[in-house]
Amino acid sequence: MPDTLYIVVPCYNEEDVLPEAIRRLEDKLLRLIGAGLANENSRLLFVDDGSTDKTWEIIEAAHNTSAYNTLTQSTLKHITGIKLSRNKGHQNALIAGLMTAMGKADVTISIDADLQDDIECMDGFLQNYKNGCDIVYGVRSNRKKDSIFKRATAQVFYKLMKWLGVNITYNHADYRLMSKKALEHLSDFKEVNLFLRGIVPLIGFKTATVNYEREKRFAGESKYPVRKMLSFAWDGITSFSVRPIRLVAVFGFIAFLVSIGLMIKFLVDHILGYTVSGWSTLAISIWLIGGLQLLALGMIGEYIGKIYSEVKSRPKYIIEKVLE
Repeated sequence: MPDTLYIVVPCYNEEDVLPEAIRRLEDKLLRLIGAGLANENSRLLFVDDGSTDKTWEIIEAAHNTSAYNTLTQSTLKHITGIKLSRNKGHQNALIAGLMTAMGKADVTISIDADLQDDIECMDGFLQNYKNGCDIVYGVRSNRKKDSIFKRATAQVFYKLMKWLGVNITYNHADYRLMSKKALEHLSDFKEVNLFLRGIVPLIGFKTATVNYEREKRFAGESKYPVRKMLSFAWDGITSFSVRPIRLVAVFGFIAFLVSIGLMIKFLVDHILGYTVSGWSTLAISIWLIGGLQLLALGMIGEYIGKIYSEVKSRPKYIIEKVLE
């Protein structure tokens, strides 16, 4: 018998694209059920991340409309949803959907609502799952449709993460399949500063990748402008690697060696009777040491801030409404 599949879709102010996303994803789910890759208890689970537009109203309307599956000759409500009490960010909305689905589904697929990820890859996801994979990553085959800036920054980000020692799949966002077993172990990760692209590989188990070409956004505006992308990247780096703070220590040691060298030079100049003004050297030294100190304090503060968030252990999300 096919397993129960939940397709988890986090949404934030997606009223422009959501009706088309619901139509395409529901059609895809019905085809998966008809092909025997999922059973009739499978659902689309939309997570409204505190939207201020009509996103939740659209989800409720879709939930109240039954869909007739001509392949299985049945009428079932395949659309459900949860509404968060306030905007908590993409990663928290996604984990809210996954944890809600964990008790009801045998396998989940997470996908964004912008219709940029190829939904036809779900067949490949489920085939790998049937072959014993607990986690399947959707990986972009290229970035031809991205702007030059976004393409360059994305490449720098993934290479930097690898250099920092973070186990992350290149060109993978949050389009992935996870089995119930993988989700149960994901729930053991209690950190507040979520970066699922780095957390999921830590689970282990058998994994696979499915390549696809990403499309342009169907409608609406991207919810990840440059500022948010940089903030997301910084959170990922500081949540999974202490190497940045070690680099500060290295810079401090180098500055110390340079200062020793300059001290020796000034002593030699003094003994030999050279007359030097020293203003340029003094100014450069002050700015260099001061800059390194501020950098070190900022880096340490970033990690202390994350410790502060983790120690408080505030809930990552609060669910206001649930559609059954």
